[in-house]
Amino acid sequence: MTASLPNSGKRWAAKSKTTLQSLNITHILNAADGPYNINTGAKYYEDLQIEYYGIEAFDDPSFNLSIFFYDAANFIGKALNTSGGKVFVHCAMGVSRSASLVLAFLMIHENMTIVDALKTVSAHRDICPNSGFLSQLRDLDIRLNEERNGTRASATKEL
Repeated sequence: MTASLPNSGKRWAAKSKTTLQSLNITHILNAADGPYNINTGAKYYEDLQIEYYGIEAFDDPSFNLSIFFYDAANFIGKALNTSGGKVFVHCAMGVSRSASLVLAFLMIHENMTIVDALKTVSAHRDICPNSGFLSQLRDLDIRLNEERNGTRASATKEL
C-alpha cells in the first residue's frame, strides 16, 4: 500500500494513463480539479480501473482547504486499505494543496502531530504548503490533540 505525491519529474503523470498504469495506481486524488486547474476528472480515467476524487481547490492562503481534510483523508485511507491499493495525490505543482491533504491524512488517520507529519513528508519530497493551509493544519492539530486528550482524560476518570 503506497501513497505518493508526484515529484517534479512526474508533473504530468496525472494525465499520462500509461504512467499511471505502470505505477499500478488504483486511486487518484486531484487537489487541483476543475476547468482552471488540472481538469482531468473521473471521465478522463473511465477506461482505467482507477477511483477518482477531485477537489476544486486554489493555492491561495485565503482558500478554505480544511473543509476537505476529512473527506480527502478518508479517500486516501480507503485507497490504502484496498488490497493492492496505490493512491496518487496531486495538484498543479505537488507542493501545497496535495501536500496539505497528505499532511491532514497523516494527522487524522495515522495520529501524527503536524510536526511529525511535516517531518515525514519532507523526508521524501520538498513541500511548501501556503501560510493559510499551514494555519488550517495547525487548527486541525489543536482539535485532534484536544480530542485525544479528552478521550484519555475521560478514560482515566472512569478508572
